[in-house]
Amino acid sequence: LSGYHRLGYSKLMCQNTTGVFIADTPRKRQAAFEVRKRVFVDEQGVPSEIEWDEYDAPQADTHHFVSFLDGSPVGAARWRRKTTTAGKVERVAVIKSARGNGWGRRLMNAVETDARSAGIQTSVLHAQLRVIEFYHTLGYRHVGSLFEESDIQHIKMTKSLRS
Repeated sequence: LSGYHRLGYSKLMCQNTTGVFIADTPRKRQAAFEVRKRVFVDEQGVPSEIEWDEYDAPQADTHHFVSFLDGSPVGAARWRRKTTTAGKVERVAVIKSARGNGWGRRLMNAVETDARSAGIQTSVLHAQLRVIEFYHTLGYRHVGSLFEESDIQHIKMTKSLRS
C-alpha cells in the first residue's frame, strides 16, 4: 500500500476508518482514483487515457465513492445521471486483496441509496463478463448482447431502484 502513503493516506490520517464514503474531498477522490488505477490500469491493462474521462473532473456532476478498510482505500465506484430518472453506475472496483469480503456489495448499496435519494428510478451499468453473477445477486438483469469496452467483454445490465 505504499502508493497510498505517497498520496497522504497513512493509517494515522484515516485512523481506524472502515466503510464506504462519498468521495467529497480531494483526498477521498484521489483515494478512489488510486483504487481504479490499481484495478483497471495496472491489473486489467486498461490504458490510462481511457480510464480517466470528463466525468472525473471536479466540476462534473458525478457522484464518486470510496471504501476504506482500516484506513486504507480498497474500493471505488461512481454514478452519474443519464436522464431525469436513470443513472449509470461506472468504475466499480475493489482491489484484489479485498475481494470476496463484501466490499462490492457495500459500494453498490451506497451508490444505489445515493442515486435513489436523487430521484433515480433505474440504474444502468456495463458489467464485465466475469462479474455478471455478482450483479445478478444485487437484482440487476442483463439486456442486449455482449460487447467490448477496452478489450474486455461487457454486457449492459439494469435494475429498478423504485422503492
